[in-house]
Amino acid sequence: MTHTIEEVRALYQRPLMDLVYDAASVHRANHDHYEMQMCTLLSIKTGGCTEDCGYCSQSLHNDAEIEKEILMKTEAVLEEARKAKEAGSTRFCMGAAWPRVLEGRAFDRVCEMVKGVSDMGMESCVTLGMITEDQAKRLAEAGLKAYNHNLDTSEEFYDKIVTTRTYDDRLETLANVAKAGISACCGGILGMGESEEDRISLLCTLANLNPQPESVPINMLVPVKGTKLENTPKLDIFEWIRAIAVARILMPKSMVRLSAGRLTISKEAQALAFFAGANAIFTGEKLLTTPNPEKDFDHALLDDLGMRPRTPFKDEKAEQEAA
Repeated sequence: MTHTIEEVRALYQRPLMDLVYDAASVHRANHDHYEMQMCTLLSIKTGGCTEDCGYCSQSLHNDAEIEKEILMKTEAVLEEARKAKEAGSTRFCMGAAWPRVLEGRAFDRVCEMVKGVSDMGMESCVTLGMITEDQAKRLAEAGLKAYNHNLDTSEEFYDKIVTTRTYDDRLETLANVAKAGISACCGGILGMGESEEDRISLLCTLANLNPQPESVPINMLVPVKGTKLENTPKLDIFEWIRAIAVARILMPKSMVRLSAGRLTISKEAQALAFFAGANAIFTGEKLLTTPNPEKDFDHALLDDLGMRPRTPFKDEKAEQEAA
């Protein structure tokens, strides 16, 4: 089903309470609304990226103070994955500050990490920049569950944020991921100075991806000192809720994930986001290079709301049992 920009605009501009109610209804029809997917994200290679993304502390084009690190050793990454699993995470995501994947020992090591995480019974996810179809196939063979590659914002606003790669470059990587049979984790960042129309356009593009993303991270900008967006005014929290609700209605089967910026959002607003259809969170102390709520906060919040962590590979197990 193709969604038009007019359709998405009409949905986005509905009265908020009606929109959230309908999103909650869609969510309950397609998911167990008491379940929350717990994800942990680890930066396996930090800083030194040649892309000029205006929000990112890891870009060489920004002046953010960040401790650059080379690619981690495989065993060190797997040890972090074990800790994440013990803390209740069922998906382990590994991020490397690369503009694109290059063949060689580093990529071989990432494939080893993916296999190791998968072998311990966790869903594995990576974000490595742009990749080719052959590289995507290698990751699939290693057991990769999902590949994160966000569109960031609308195509119309994109060149105000990034100029070193195009929107089509991002879409090509998503196509390569789909061809390899890997699920796409694809969303955007809100609060970068974009207009309401840009948020509508982004949601329309995400909903029209074929296949639709398996998971949709809805990030709130974390302004980092030394980046181009450090003085960007904070987005109204109800715009964040509105985007989550629209994402749930347009992409009913997707996991809608609360990602960056969650540390500054009240637990009451997060609870409303869960009601509006968000059913995945990143847990742990850090999200790549920005602070994130600690696991004790997350588990306490889920307990307060009567929610529980989702089991890993739930969809695959259901398909096997039905066969």
